[in-house]
Amino acid sequence: MKRKETFAQELCDILVKHKVLSLEDSRAMHSAFKDSDKEQFDDFLLEEGLVQKEDLLRALAEYYQVPAFDVVGYFFDHVLLRNFPKEFLLENRIIPLALERPLLTLVASHPDDQDLLVAIGKYVTTDVQFRVGLGRDIEDAVKEYYDPSLTEVENDDYLPEQEHDTEESLTELLEEDDED
Repeated sequence: MKRKETFAQELCDILVKHKVLSLEDSRAMHSAFKDSDKEQFDDFLLEEGLVQKEDLLRALAEYYQVPAFDVVGYFFDHVLLRNFPKEFLLENRIIPLALERPLLTLVASHPDDQDLLVAIGKYVTTDVQFRVGLGRDIEDAVKEYYDPSLTEVENDDYLPEQEHDTEESLTELLEEDDED
């Protein structure tokens, strides 16, 4: 708990320095976070509408001393993602961004987690560098990749005859239009 409180205070200090928050607002937010049921301070700040996403990413980049990366709307390399199990990525709030041998770049919500490098080493043997991103956005990006699409068709549901029948009926319709 102490680490989370220290993180929250230091992040608030950065947001005050960037003039995103006043000192009074910073103190109030830090106190409100202690009383909230939120696990992550960055999630708390965003969900309460207390800071803008861009301001938070900039503050996180300064706090962790790594570049920030907004994962929303980014098209991740599916081959690279397959190197890691979904549960591992969600649990650690990370997502692989790029592989330029010998360097793997990952976006992580807590890139300073010392245990993270050891855990990543179970899946890849390359050197790793981090970008910081928002945990909830990372989770959404991972789920978007691994979870089935609402419009996805199961292989068992697809019958090639249906396609052929559709093609024939389209051809018939086109021929009928030509006759008219």
